[in-house]
Amino acid sequence: MTEIIERIAARGDGVTASGRFVVGAVPGDQVDANGVILPGPHHQQPLCRHYGRCGGCQLQHGNDSIYARFVVDRIQSALSAQGVSCAEMRVPHLSPAGTRRRASMRALREGKLIRLGFAEAGSNRIVNVTECPVLHPQLLDLVDPIRRLLGILLPGRKTATITMTLADQGVDLLMSGVEADGLVAAEGLTQFAQDHALARLSVDDGFGPQIRWEPQPVTVTLGGIPVALPEGAFLQATQDGEAALTAAMRAIVGDAGQVADLFAGLGTFSLALDVPVYAVEGARDAALALKIAANRSQKNVLVDHRDLFRRPITARELGRFDAVIIDPPRAGAKEQMEQIAASSVTRICSISCNPATFGRDAKTLVDGGYQLDWIQPVGQFRWSTHVELAACFTRI
Repeated sequence: MTEIIERIAARGDGVTASGRFVVGAVPGDQVDANGVILPGPHHQQPLCRHYGRCGGCQLQHGNDSIYARFVVDRIQSALSAQGVSCAEMRVPHLSPAGTRRRASMRALREGKLIRLGFAEAGSNRIVNVTECPVLHPQLLDLVDPIRRLLGILLPGRKTATITMTLADQGVDLLMSGVEADGLVAAEGLTQFAQDHALARLSVDDGFGPQIRWEPQPVTVTLGGIPVALPEGAFLQATQDGEAALTAAMRAIVGDAGQVADLFAGLGTFSLALDVPVYAVEGARDAALALKIAANRSQKNVLVDHRDLFRRPITARELGRFDAVIIDPPRAGAKEQMEQIAASSVTRICSISCNPATFGRDAKTLVDGGYQLDWIQPVGQFRWSTHVELAACFTRI
């Protein structure tokens, strides 16, 4: 007897009506008693040779309609678990392949071999990446050259972390866990940076990043304004996904006169607005970069360096704003959401990268007198189980 796959679970496994979990199956596939998958109309051949071992992607074996359905189902399941309903679930925005502008890889020396790539699914073993349809070509083109460079920087049986970010000036490269002391290493780093036109090359030997190459200040453009990019600062995974979230934010904020942007980061949303914004950020470097960028561009953005987990903005403080934007880390913002729910703010734009904590925070807002008008799902971590969204809440 065969069973039909009806949905995809949170970790990417196909699930039948009987509750059977099947790795590598998507809705429409059939699976027999021995676990053999009979591909259905939405099953496709994975694009990457590393798929199945590399833990970076879980859904390459399904087409875009399956991926979009998964994105929506993850959000709806999280809301249902909290008893929250949404009036409108908009069509998911899916970032194209080859647009990921951030990547963090692990490296390991095994004799003369340098492994560089992502961890295997469910393992700490490193997949030695030779291709990746997710990464922006400028990042992917550096993988082999970095692997060769590590041949002189990485001691035996040691691991390192390689972080690449696509900035305005090119690739910003941070190497952690390498040994870069001495003239040979210093010259090698400089030559590498020049040969590959890096925007910046930094080394972290355990005492924080040290810049070894930066011919001009590294920036990332947000809202049309160049902002200094601190090492390791948060950015949306793709420019395409950032644009989709920003468009949704603008639609929610509308004609609000005063806006609070909580967990503002480098100013992704603050700098995209032309109204007075109170931007709050807990990371000192990010807050300073945003403040300088806003001042130089004469944007009406007041930046407050404040830990919103320890000192959330109170309901009374929020009362002077017409709209609030909140984009917390994956853990959500329980204490801050409780203050928002008790406030008189009429419009809330909630940006989230974790449907589970979003569901919890959405219930807090609904219980506080808000309604969830619509959600814009965004799949910028293509083929992975990570889901992002922008949600519109209004006070009833």
